[in-house]
Amino acid sequence: MRDDGAMSRWFADVAPTEAEVAAVRPGDDIVADADVVMDRAFTVDGAPDEVWPWLLQLGKQRAGWYLPHRLERIIPRGRRAIRRLDERWQQLAVGDVIPDYGGRHATFTVAIIEPPTTLAYESQRGKTHLTWAITLTWDGARPAGLTRVHLRLRLGPVRRLWLAGHVGGMFDLLTIAGMAAGLRERLDEP
Repeated sequence: MRDDGAMSRWFADVAPTEAEVAAVRPGDDIVADADVVMDRAFTVDGAPDEVWPWLLQLGKQRAGWYLPHRLERIIPRGRRAIRRLDERWQQLAVGDVIPDYGGRHATFTVAIIEPPTTLAYESQRGKTHLTWAITLTWDGARPAGLTRVHLRLRLGPVRRLWLAGHVGGMFDLLTIAGMAAGLRERLDEP
């Protein structure tokens, strides 16, 4: 089952193009027979090498999960994502394991890393194998340039397709929409 993007109409800011959905992405072959595929994409100002460090440091027990300031104000200070680049989180290599928000013992393992354009993680959640790939492409048509950030989540096998596709899809959509807004704020801050 492929996420058909119906929910994305409400969140057009993170809606991928048809070409982005159809494109083969790094990590697709890791979960080749995915039952659920979720694609999100958004554009930010700046070249990939300016955006890359922000994405590299994402994660639990790292820089956190970016949200816009207006939403972060309701989160306890100790759980807010940082608003600057931090050298501690600028190193990742294939095989590195980082904690994930998907549960107390959930982790992601770096499967592919090609700075400054490709970062793919994989994980096992019960019987479900998943990948989460982030790819950056640059559109130098504008003087400052634009980077397109594409995120693809692949899950398989999935026992409850409707639940994963719809409820999981809505959760994914909300978190990526929040992250896109939070990342844009951070990129715009001096």
